[in-house]
Amino acid sequence: MPENKQETHGSLLVGRLAPSPTGGLHLGHARTFLIAWLAARYSGGKVVLRIEDLDWSRVRDQARAAALVDLRWLGLDWDEGPDVGGPKAPYVQSERSWLYEEVLDRLKASESVYPCTCTAADIERAASAPHAEDEGPTYPGTCAHRSAADAHPLRDRPFAWRFRVPPGPVAWDDLFLGRVELDPSRLGGDFVVARHPAGHSYQLAVVVDDAAMGVTQVIRGVDLVPSTTRQILLYRRLGRPVPAFGHVPLAVTPDGRRLAKRDGSVKLTTLRQARVEPERLVGSLVHSCGWSETAVPMTPKEAIDHYAPTRFPAQPWVVRPEWLDWLVGS
Repeated sequence: MPENKQETHGSLLVGRLAPSPTGGLHLGHARTFLIAWLAARYSGGKVVLRIEDLDWSRVRDQARAAALVDLRWLGLDWDEGPDVGGPKAPYVQSERSWLYEEVLDRLKASESVYPCTCTAADIERAASAPHAEDEGPTYPGTCAHRSAADAHPLRDRPFAWRFRVPPGPVAWDDLFLGRVELDPSRLGGDFVVARHPAGHSYQLAVVVDDAAMGVTQVIRGVDLVPSTTRQILLYRRLGRPVPAFGHVPLAVTPDGRRLAKRDGSVKLTTLRQARVEPERLVGSLVHSCGWSETAVPMTPKEAIDHYAPTRFPAQPWVVRPEWLDWLVGS
């Protein structure tokens, strides 16, 4: 085996790309997906592409096809995915609900979850003192006395299945952030894994899919750090190996706002239509990571040798107007 290949959980490293078709991919997505791709290919690993479309209220049909076009235009490829198939198909979350339901049944059987009828307003009122590091009010455990069987009398009444979060911190060695330690019992508390009758949550689906697809390395935005504590708890409760996690600082505007899909000027589709050379963009993204002295045009394959996770800026990447002007050649 070549030196740069590594074994994880007894098999070749498997990374993944998981776009959500809720709008066009932007420069921040491009940077994170490129880093995830480089991390897998640098280690001689596989790449799985999965469409995460459970947020049906925000999903846009045209965005699913556009995401694949954008990623291929950037120069990325994958070994398994909705367009190339693979042994763990389907690779679209909305087509995998039966798997999530099987796992949810296991969690019910072990009393790891309970039915919760609290509204968001109920939780807000019950929160005594929010913590600065929290995403929102910590769930006060109002319905935690219930057992899984208590869902039967609720019949068609809407409710959520909450995962019982044990006390104490959850820690991991992040590929970019170093040692991270957070207490999920204070960072939101018992969290939702499904809603009746709406469907399953992101937290549950991601763990089920990554475990089923053999994903051993997850690289994504730093905004998902709180989710990592919850997902690690789910991996442990389900008895599945926990993948290595790496969280990338976000792309932001000069005034500090994170890039969003509504920022049309930085969408990959817009850059394609402006005939921006993808190699020019890739070289600039590699440079933004501190892995090259100048922004030299290159393909993702040419960028593999530049990948250096120990040399990565901790600060957000500021996308400046003058850089965008240079990129499009204006």
